[in-house]
This record gives sequence, C-alpha cells and structure tokens, in this order.
Amino acid sequence: MSDALENVLDLENDFYQQGYREGLADGSRAGRIEGRSVGMQNGFDKFLECGRLAAKAIVWANRLPLPPLEPDQGGNAFPTDSKKSTCQVPTSDPAHRAPIPAQHASERLATRTLPPLVRTSLRLDKNIRAIYALVEPATLSTLNTDEAVNEFDDRIKRARGKLKVVERLIS
Repeated sequence: MSDALENVLDLENDFYQQGYREGLADGSRAGRIEGRSVGMQNGFDKFLECGRLAAKAIVWANRLPLPPLEPDQGGNAFPTDSKKSTCQVPTSDPAHRAPIPAQHASERLATRTLPPLVRTSLRLDKNIRAIYALVEPATLSTLNTDEAVNEFDDRIKRARGKLKVVERLIS
C-alpha cells in the first residue's frame, strides 16, 4: 500500500520533471531560431552600412577633379598619380552613361550633376580611396567566426573614421 501512496506523492515531481524537459527542448529550439534571425538582421545592417560607405566613396571619387595627364615615351597619356594609387574606385564614364528619361522638356535641359570637389590636399584622394578599400564588397568576409566578425567590425570602424576626415576636408 505504501507503493500506491508513494506514486501519488511523486506525481507532482514527475509532472515537474516532464515539463522541465519539454520546456528545455522547446526553449533550445526557439533560441536557435531567434538567434539565427537576430544574426541575419545584424549581418544585414552591417553590410548595409558598408554599402552606404562604399557609395559615398564612389560619389566622392567621381566628384574629384581629374589629375593632369602625363605622356609616356610611347605618346600615350596617363594620369600623373596613377602609379601611386593602390585601390581603384569605380567611377562613371560619361561616354557609357545611359540617358535618363525626362518627363518634361525643361527637365531634359537641366543637367543633374554634383559640383566637383576642390582638391585641398592629397589626403582627400588618399582617404576616399582608403574608405572604398576598407568596405569594398568583394573583399568583405561573410564567415561567421569570431576572427572574421572582429575584422569586419574593425574595417567598418576605420572606414567611419576616414569618412569623418573626408567630410571635414570637403566641408
């Protein structure tokens, strides 16, 4: 008879243990799902910031005045500072630009271009190239290791610092 009463007394503890095991399994599963979605959102936000920084660098590079051309021995002309650059920032070529359809004739006459940047020093060109080199999409790692994430965050931090320098130089 003590066995029957013992089972009744242990009933609450059995339900507690069963609930604990089920809750632990469900929580672990839900935690992985939530962690993955939060990680995807954080990764997206970081790459969005890199895209914003790269776009600013491209716009600024397109606004820089072209360096004077220097002929080589074969008669071909090259920019004077082309040998010094370490990173090629993509620039737009007016010859390859597609026409933008305008709604009105007055819009067709208006040219929508940004004024060229005044090159105050070589630091401006160097920092614009450095921003693009730091956040160039082809060189960014998508690995989810501690080392890769730390390097990614460090590159964004350095690019933001160079962005502040460029903004101060052009303002």
